[in-house]
Amino acid sequence: MSRSRRDFLRSSVAAGSALAFGAGAPSVLGAVPHHRPHTHTSKAPAPRSLRILILGGTSFLGPHQVRAALQRGHEVTIFTRGRTQPKVNVEDFQRVEHLIGDREDDLGALGGREWDVVFDNSTRKWEWARDSAQLLKDSADRYLFISSTGVYYPYLTMNIDESVQPNTVDESGGQDGSAAYGVMKTLGEMEAQQAFGDRAIIARPQHFTGPGESQDRHGYWVERMERGGEVLAMGRRDDPVMLLDVRDLAEFCVHLVETEAGGIFNIAGPASPLTQEEFLYGLRFCTGKEVHWTWVDDYEFLKAHGLHFAVPWILLDGLELGYTSINIDKALEYGLKMRPLARTHLDTRDWWYSEAVSEERRNSPRFPLTPGREAEILEAWKAR
Repeated sequence: MSRSRRDFLRSSVAAGSALAFGAGAPSVLGAVPHHRPHTHTSKAPAPRSLRILILGGTSFLGPHQVRAALQRGHEVTIFTRGRTQPKVNVEDFQRVEHLIGDREDDLGALGGREWDVVFDNSTRKWEWARDSAQLLKDSADRYLFISSTGVYYPYLTMNIDESVQPNTVDESGGQDGSAAYGVMKTLGEMEAQQAFGDRAIIARPQHFTGPGESQDRHGYWVERMERGGEVLAMGRRDDPVMLLDVRDLAEFCVHLVETEAGGIFNIAGPASPLTQEEFLYGLRFCTGKEVHWTWVDDYEFLKAHGLHFAVPWILLDGLELGYTSINIDKALEYGLKMRPLARTHLDTRDWWYSEAVSEERRNSPRFPLTPGREAEILEAWKAR
């Protein structure tokens, strides 16, 4: 293939990825345009103000739910242990009621109160969902349980929709953390449904990211793009990837309770298919640094070097085959809306380099690859 044709094809893919990121033609020229926030929920008050109780509320998803609810004129109460401080939207927490307790053994602060809606964010044991749902079933109208697409693990099929039965038994005997987590969420769902019936809303998000993320997943790509240079592009170019802005998830939760929804919703993004190549090239147009990609697309090589994921990419093999094949048609039909991924990346970058993230955390992140390890894998790849 001639150089001119090869360059044209690469430019075409890059332009397509810029459009997929919502960046538009100006991004192809190196300038990321300004985006207005894209939200489900208008900042105008909702038709009816709801009393919303959030079990949790200060970790990753919670602060964005708090903001989305307050913007719609709802009253918010959070129930926490009083130990975790929010990493984003800190000023909003002056406008919410704080109840202190412990989901393990102290729900006393929830007694004798009434709410319109409960958001159960913080279940780490299925028994927590049982205890809170039973306690609140006669004092709240709706119960929104934050579950996970992990209930489908192992992901052995494709196009996984809400009709696929979640797993209720951990056949690994606790040895597989993904299986144990998925079963815990399944059992939590069942407890919410048993207590609230058709008043229960089961939200099953897949990977979500954005400002305030707690696991440094997108932080890896923020740091890597800012460092520039030769970048290990893991996986095949056409590997599908999925990711959702945490703010879109939060706003959809508010939308679900405002519209008195019920049932199960897979929640993931983007709305149309996105490949690893489009994702990575989209990131490229969100940075001014010079980036050179080296594609490492041999699954067996990646396995041998211990590189199974760099979220949103995951090695689609074996138990993870359908991980990025989650069907979200129901949520889209019900009103799930999404920001451009360029906005997600840029806002996460701004947060990552702000005072909200300590220098200690930035110096000791939980990244899938360190610079040294990336260099070792690239050297081994070229030496084959």
